[in-house]
Amino acid sequence: MAIVSDEQVVSLAETFEFLRPEEILAEALKRIPNLALACSFGAEDMVLLDMLMNLAPETKVFYLDTDVLFQETYDLIEEAKQRYTIPNLIRVNSTLTLKEQAEIHGDALWTREPDRCCNIRKVQPLTEMLSTLDGWITGIRRDQTAFRAGAQAFEQDYKFGLIKVNPLICWTEGDVWQYIRDNNVPYNPLHDQGYPSIGCVHCTRAVKPGEDSRSGRWSGFVKTECGLHK
Repeated sequence: MAIVSDEQVVSLAETFEFLRPEEILAEALKRIPNLALACSFGAEDMVLLDMLMNLAPETKVFYLDTDVLFQETYDLIEEAKQRYTIPNLIRVNSTLTLKEQAEIHGDALWTREPDRCCNIRKVQPLTEMLSTLDGWITGIRRDQTAFRAGAQAFEQDYKFGLIKVNPLICWTEGDVWQYIRDNNVPYNPLHDQGYPSIGCVHCTRAVKPGEDSRSGRWSGFVKTECGLHK
């Protein structure tokens, strides 16, 4: 059973529609006892990590390690550990090693069936992690994709069976970077090299001028989401 009813979630979404992300986070921490930040260590999630460590540093933070993240991402994780300590940082990974995945599904699955690869290395581990929580915090913004345009500050995540909190829904990319500059938040240097969205090494490329910010993910496939968000 959800920790917050459908009616309460709708009311919270309406009440907090245009309030500051910090206020949304504070309300979520008050309402949802077993809450965690899903942190990709992208720009948006670094903003939320900074806010959360100021508000309630004991809050759980987890990240999905696909074993094929960029070295810059792994370096940023270590930098964030030094900056914030993050007492409850949880690494979440697939039950299959890359070698085992290749033995079962063939080598370089991401080049042939990226949805299956994402399911194995991201969605399944995430599902297991979320089954232990009452709510999760994400860094999605409405202006990122049409797929995310309907996101609410608070919503029932029926896919995973818990409350989803999206504090940055009304922020723009400019708002994110202004916060990073104003608060000296560490970030992935790949963002300065044309990577607005950073995933796995094999499925992420730099974005060309004029392209959509998600066009660098799974380039060549009709795919812009890994399946984590409904």
